[in-house]
Amino acid sequence: MFQNKSKFAKSLQGILLTFVGFFSFSCNSAYENPVIIWTNRSEFASYVELFNASQNDCKAIVVYKNSPAESFPVPKDETPPDLVIGPWLKNEKVRKNFIPLDYLFGSSQLQQQSFYPQLLEVGNIKGEQYLLPISFNIPAIIFSKGNKDLVKDNHHITIDEIKEISVTYNKKNKSKIFTSMGFAPRWNSEFLYTVAKMQGANFQEQGRTFNWDKTSLDNTISYLKDWTKTNNESTTAEEDFSFKYLYMPEYKLVSTDNCLFAYTTSDKLFSIPEEKLSDIEFRWLHNNHKIPVEDDIISLGLYKKSKNIEAAELFILWLMKEESQKEILERNKKMKLNTATFGIAGGFSAIKSVNERVFTQFNPMLIGNLPTSEYLQTLNILPPHWEQIKERVIIPYLLEATDTENQVTEQALLDRISDWNKQYF
Repeated sequence: MFQNKSKFAKSLQGILLTFVGFFSFSCNSAYENPVIIWTNRSEFASYVELFNASQNDCKAIVVYKNSPAESFPVPKDETPPDLVIGPWLKNEKVRKNFIPLDYLFGSSQLQQQSFYPQLLEVGNIKGEQYLLPISFNIPAIIFSKGNKDLVKDNHHITIDEIKEISVTYNKKNKSKIFTSMGFAPRWNSEFLYTVAKMQGANFQEQGRTFNWDKTSLDNTISYLKDWTKTNNESTTAEEDFSFKYLYMPEYKLVSTDNCLFAYTTSDKLFSIPEEKLSDIEFRWLHNNHKIPVEDDIISLGLYKKSKNIEAAELFILWLMKEESQKEILERNKKMKLNTATFGIAGGFSAIKSVNERVFTQFNPMLIGNLPTSEYLQTLNILPPHWEQIKERVIIPYLLEATDTENQVTEQALLDRISDWNKQYF
């Protein structure tokens, strides 16, 4: 899925730098200098076009950064940013580069109650609002409308319910080989990670890497191995089934008779063209009435050394208006950009009214199915290179440890962390 990401990033960087060059020579406004935005979200090139066309006071430009959180300190030969937009901005190393934005809440255009409180808390440091949330995603389970009667709740589903329901879907042929399998946790490694989070693994930043709750992680591994043994006999049986039948996109898989459930996230689900989802149902995944927000919340920070703060404030206030985000979504639909990315900056808006009043106009499947604010549960502080750690340390460990043929101890995880440290530090 990410094999061409580096090529795409380089191509995008060239496009956006060209965009930067254009505006740096054509900015005629009340503010002498344009607002410089560092981000890894390509959508902001389009958002900035809308902003620049909406008023004549100031202009903004976008500079692509593959990882904004890892772009500090600012190189001496580079123009510093005014705004930084991306994930992983709250960790100890990065957050010191921003100034508190609490004073903006005194504006009639920006109100604290407009945001999901849990998302605001992510950007709150010692009682001060250093980061403003822009967008977020949550996990979901999809299945065929033909199997709707198997799922009792119309909005949510728990891990235990998936386990209980999926085993009833299993079928074997005369040779005792599975021809249908409801669900297997190891089919999607992100599902393993999400279950670990939901059951209290409590991953969080510690120095250059992270720590976790050993007991909860051990219990999660035991739970997942038991799931495989109880429902699907063994890891080998699950892998054999996957090799034979699971070679299509998730939304197509659940339309067949071979499997019942598939795991996904809101951004992936709603980036699929609407016509391809006509036979699909979805439920938000929760545990004890808590839906874990995906780690990579997109946030905005105002660089403390910015010399263009007033102009940057104008962009912030524009971006956080319901009317502006509606215009963004309308433009996405008109230009068919919503087939590539979902919603605002690839996710649900951090502004509640946008999801409630605007998103449903563009995503009919969300009517009556928006995530409930009280259910949302946000993450701990994580290091800026968390995605790499997750992909190269945590997920490989979870796959190894949940294999029914293995007896893996915590030392295997410690060894992976040690290897990571040797490679990157």
